[in-house]
Amino acid sequence: MLVAPSILSADFGILAKEVVDICTAGADLVHVDVMDGHFVPNMTIGPVVVKAVADVATKPLDVHLMVEDNSFFIDLFAPLKPKYISFHYESERHHHRVAQKIRDHGISPAIVINPATPVSCIAEIVRYVDMVLLMSVNPGFGGQKFIPIYDKIRELRRLLDERNPKCLIEVDGGVNDKNVHELKEAGVDIVVAGSYVFGHKDYAEAIASLKV
Repeated sequence: MLVAPSILSADFGILAKEVVDICTAGADLVHVDVMDGHFVPNMTIGPVVVKAVADVATKPLDVHLMVEDNSFFIDLFAPLKPKYISFHYESERHHHRVAQKIRDHGISPAIVINPATPVSCIAEIVRYVDMVLLMSVNPGFGGQKFIPIYDKIRELRRLLDERNPKCLIEVDGGVNDKNVHELKEAGVDIVVAGSYVFGHKDYAEAIASLKV
């Protein structure tokens, strides 16, 4: 299991140190939640702060857009060369166009679906992305309770095995050492963990407990 700690739960007063610490502690990716206050009822960080994160991170960035104007935000964050940029199915009408726009920047495109959005909605786009992010909380805030989506993960895994076997599955929301084993068994490749990692006194111990 790869682990992508979400800096949404970090101490922003010492953000650079927090990023260095999770990279040193064994994180595989640095998950960056970008919220615009429209698609979700919260606002987070822009490209100036994310550049500061990229400057100190020794692991690739995983940028999760929770925004209404995906193309605009892709143009803002693509110059930072994250490994992934993910966008929500629910916020976009032209999924193939946006996925190709991300890939044209040399970045792996990923698509995200909310807990209530069925896997069938992304059946046509999964051929064109490198990762699918399944939300196990409703997006917008950290620290929420995990919504069991195990059957949904298994359904997605079957779809990907048929249409895009190399595509990874990432899960974000309420992940901890109690549910990570079942997530792994269901077919998850990457877990995003914010409050679990940053709320732990030992980041290395927290990250290691998720590498099942």
